[in-house]
Amino acid sequence: MSRAKPKLFWFFWLTDVAFIVYWAIVFFGLLPAEYMYQDYRDPNLVAWNLSFFPLDMLVSLTGFASLYSYRRGSDNWKPLAIVSLVLTSCSGLQAIAFWAFKADFDWSWWLPNLFLLIYPLFFLPGFLRAESAGRKGCKPQCEAQSQP
Repeated sequence: MSRAKPKLFWFFWLTDVAFIVYWAIVFFGLLPAEYMYQDYRDPNLVAWNLSFFPLDMLVSLTGFASLYSYRRGSDNWKPLAIVSLVLTSCSGLQAIAFWAFKADFDWSWWLPNLFLLIYPLFFLPGFLRAESAGRKGCKPQCEAQSQP
């Protein structure tokens, strides 16, 4: 096991559990008003926030599935990890873009979303290099089989 994998898995656990905890807090209304985002009672902003639920749950699902696949010795963990990392970064990007366009610079919302946007970018290049290196040794018939 390389050193990067345990670091990645720690990030997966942190992020995936945090998403589940965040959405439980949202659905049970446990976050005090002073910690909510600006205009949090505006129905459009409520809908905007809720629109992240499917994406965030997909992040957690693919992240946990990647961890499970790795523990079982399955190579499926790699594509699941890539999907989870890309979706995580997209989730952070969408939130940051929204807050930037809205000119709302509350660090308590920006920092977690910057984390979501940036941390995957440290792991994705390694996955992509490994995938590219694996294909270099592949014969032409392998390339043809991998084409849709």
